[in-house]
Parts: sequence; C-alpha cells; structure tokens
Amino acid sequence: MSENNHHHHDHHHPHSHGHSHEHDNDDHSGEHEMRTRWVVYLTACTMVVEIFFGYWTNSMALLADGYHMASHVFALGLSWAAYIIARRYSNSSKFSFSKNMLLALSGYTSAIVLFVIAVLMAEQSTERFFNPVTIKFEEAIFVAAIGLIVNALSAFFLHHGHEHHDHNIRSAYLHVLADGLTSVTAIIALTAGMFYNLYSLDSISGIISSVVITKWSYGLIKGSGKELVNFKSK
Repeated sequence: MSENNHHHHDHHHPHSHGHSHEHDNDDHSGEHEMRTRWVVYLTACTMVVEIFFGYWTNSMALLADGYHMASHVFALGLSWAAYIIARRYSNSSKFSFSKNMLLALSGYTSAIVLFVIAVLMAEQSTERFFNPVTIKFEEAIFVAAIGLIVNALSAFFLHHGHEHHDHNIRSAYLHVLADGLTSVTAIIALTAGMFYNLYSLDSISGIISSVVITKWSYGLIKGSGKELVNFKSK
C-alpha cells in the first residue's frame, strides 16, 4: 500500500525526487536504514511469538495479530531492502529501474501470500465462531500486550528525530501504527471474552483482522501490479 506511494512518487517526479534523494542519502539515509533494520528484527521476533502462542492459546485474535504483523514484516523488509539497494547502487541509473522492478515484484509476491493467509484466517475464525474451543485468555492477553509494547517502541523508534519526507520510513511508520491497532483490538476482544465468557468475540476479532489484511494486500497487489505492467510496457 504505502510502498506504492513511494513508487508513484518516483514515477511522476523523477527529477525532483532524484535530487532530494541524493540530499537524503547524505543526511538521513544511513540512520533511517539502521532504524528500519532494527524494527524489522523486533517485529519479526514478535510475529513468531504471537503466531506460536496464537495456536497454543487457541486465540484467533492473537493469531490474526501475529499474521497482521507478518504482513508488515514483509513491508518493512521491502523498505529496508530499498535502502540497501539505493545505498549500493546510488550511481547507476539503469539499476534504479531494476530496483523499482524488484521492489514491485517482491511487494506483489508478499501481497499474494498475505491474501492467502487472510482467507485461511477468515475461514478458521468462522469455523471457531460456530465451534468454540477453550481459549487460554490470560496467556493470550499477555502476549498481545507484548505485541502492543513492541509496536509502541517501533513507532517511537521510527518517528523519533526525523521529518516525514522520507517515503520509506513514513510507510514503515504507518504499518507499525496499523499493527498497534490490531493489538489493541485483540486485547479488547480477549479481555471482554475472559470476563463475560464470550468466546465468539475472539473469532469476530480474527475475522475483522482477516478483512483488514485482505484490504491491505489487495491495495498492494493492485499498486505493485500496475508498476509491473508499466515496466513491461516500457
């Protein structure tokens, strides 16, 4: 989604962006790359923990939160890759074309993977809605809370001490915020479920997250697909 804004910006204003990008490279790019890298590491570890505990606690909300985080690990990974490629090949105009092609292709692939995950999640959540199983609420809430703390730290890390004119870091920041929102939803659904013994809230939260991931991946498929078609027609 947001990565494509980065591409379109490139596409429509090659000259102005090229100029500002060189300026960015000198000032902020190394720092942004380092920040993005640490957020990728942190988010990836949390994602694994959330998915593992999602299965173990039988919580669809926690599982959905983990998979939603996975969608953003893809996106953040692409942002990080963009920095590395830009740094290594900053002088080659031919490679800037290949770079955008590469990012569009990996964005497209990861969006399709996520779309499949979202469909499976929705299916499983619906099945759980009609056939509830015992959920380990306390453990699930604890892990979801860790997810929220990681998102808050990541957002602070990405937002702290820079202006938002860097599209890469801005899209990474927006992904982290969206993740935080899913964690909050999961915590609310699990807490209410625990107090009122409503197992269905957990399934509903899983379904809502699946819809969010589907919408996000559809946006990315459409945007990166358009980029790929543009490359072919050139």
